[in-house]
Amino acid sequence: MKIGTVEIPSRIVLAPMAGVTDLAFRTVCRELSGCYTVSEMVSAKALCYGDKKTPTLLQLGPDEHPAAVQIFGSDEDCMERGAALALEKSGADVLDVNMGCPVPKVVNCGDGSALMRDPDHAVRVIRAVLRGAAGVPVTVKFRLGWDKGSINCVDFARRMEDAGVAAVAVHGRTRTQMYSGAANWDYIRDVKQAVSIPVIANGDVFEGKDAARILRYTGADMVMVGRGVFGNPWLLQQCAAAVEGREVPPLPPLSQRCDVAVRQFELALAQKGEKIACLEMRKHYAWYLKGVPYASYWKEQICKIETAQDFYQVTRGIRRDLC
Repeated sequence: MKIGTVEIPSRIVLAPMAGVTDLAFRTVCRELSGCYTVSEMVSAKALCYGDKKTPTLLQLGPDEHPAAVQIFGSDEDCMERGAALALEKSGADVLDVNMGCPVPKVVNCGDGSALMRDPDHAVRVIRAVLRGAAGVPVTVKFRLGWDKGSINCVDFARRMEDAGVAAVAVHGRTRTQMYSGAANWDYIRDVKQAVSIPVIANGDVFEGKDAARILRYTGADMVMVGRGVFGNPWLLQQCAAAVEGREVPPLPPLSQRCDVAVRQFELALAQKGEKIACLEMRKHYAWYLKGVPYASYWKEQICKIETAQDFYQVTRGIRRDLC
């Protein structure tokens, strides 16, 4: 499997998700599954204006290759400069452009999935990004369209291919759907049949068998896994096993899940410092306990974590009471 000239060893992709797929979480996901990873989305304007927090979002791990970083925006000059800066700061192998984010604060600025309402502008943006990327493969992630009355993903994909992108990722929902309802895989199949570049299928992959099914149904080249990984990075290895025709491994015992949560926390601690790592790990650790009987008390304690000492104390309690 290649994206442009870059050899991708896995057909499983961890979806870029703001506030979730930071370096720490991507690291544990790759350690468990060897999946292909994409950074959280980064504002091209923030890059151009020298925002101090942005380089942290672009940081890749020493063993995180091949991998992509993702930028978003709609100003052509800014996207060209942002593309060059993102690659310079990250050393990424692939540059991804977000044209699928449905969040109001993004689309209200004309970014993300708003670009699907103006394909001519989207093409100009991509051409600017390609100039800034200077030969590094560029991919685009988008949705089916703005709403059910304006589904244009097939034509949009063709135009992206004609502009020069190396691959497209298609989320099987419209912008107005946000994350509700069922993903429509039919349109992803239509995109695959319409273009010759690799297609990455995204939407409603919550079990290993879903990954095999979406690839079989759509004919896509890779599968992107999103919200199903919240607190469950093992889903990626389950997807890889199902796609490769191997026996799908079960979710490991809670004690092992705690080990991975600790690993993720310590990676975040080293990268972001104690305060931020503790605040951000609250939601992640609660996700790790999803579906665990009698975990409500410890979820409440997780929400109060302020220091590394708090984190380890809570972990000891979970191991004692729930494992």
